[in-house]
Amino acid sequence: MSRSAADRQTRLTVLVALAANLVIAAAKTVGGLVSGSPTLLSEAAHSVADSLNEIFLLAALRRSRRPAGAHHPFGYGKERYFWALLAAVGIFVMGGCFSFHQGLHALRRDDDESPTGYTAGLIVLGVAFVAESTSLTRALHQARGKKGAALDPALRTVIAEDSTAVLGVSLAIAGMSLHLATGSVAWEAAASLGIGLLLVHVAFRLGRNARDQLIGESVAELLTMRLGMHSVLVAARIDLAPGIDSERVEEVSMRIRHAMGERWPQADQVFLDITNAPPRIGL
Repeated sequence: MSRSAADRQTRLTVLVALAANLVIAAAKTVGGLVSGSPTLLSEAAHSVADSLNEIFLLAALRRSRRPAGAHHPFGYGKERYFWALLAAVGIFVMGGCFSFHQGLHALRRDDDESPTGYTAGLIVLGVAFVAESTSLTRALHQARGKKGAALDPALRTVIAEDSTAVLGVSLAIAGMSLHLATGSVAWEAAASLGIGLLLVHVAFRLGRNARDQLIGESVAELLTMRLGMHSVLVAARIDLAPGIDSERVEEVSMRIRHAMGERWPQADQVFLDITNAPPRIGL
């Protein structure tokens, strides 16, 4: 599959997730305001955060395809990691923090009366569960369909968001159902706090991965940095035997670059620091 075709598939996956989250966010918000359910409002904030993050990911896909230029000779591939980092921050701030707020607010309630209007709220969550599961299935299918597709930070973020959404909806359904059964809002408060913890954990994992890709990685004696989905910079120090003339050094360098290109096609930026190995001292 070509690079552009893979990007189109990822863009479609992100658009599917965005459409699902926009509809679900609106339904959860209305249901949460009508019923007063803290977990449903937490889930509404979760879906709003996911929708904003999908907009970030669409921007990442568009901007990362720009060609290299004088100011950015290695291209714009790292845009994907930057916007994935912003998406992680969005999950933490909008989703996790609001869920904690809703959970703590519910614990301070004085009444233990049975809630009203929760039937509609549970129906909304049931529809949300089906929609999120459908979006997750598509993302997982794309990730498994092509080797290396799961390395795409945009696709990886969608998978993390949809997986978290399915778990979050399950927690919300459990909290609301137990609230209905017992009349105690503490169950919903616990569900909201659980959703908050889940979102903070996912945000931390996504943020750490994006940070590692932005900073760069070291492999053995090589210095490597991922410049994009299909571009890797490799810098290596090569020790050659003393006394080799310049033409031979150039030939060896070309052979090394060629071998690396055949073994790792994504290593399209290779820089070699040729030095003379220190002479061996006999014992």
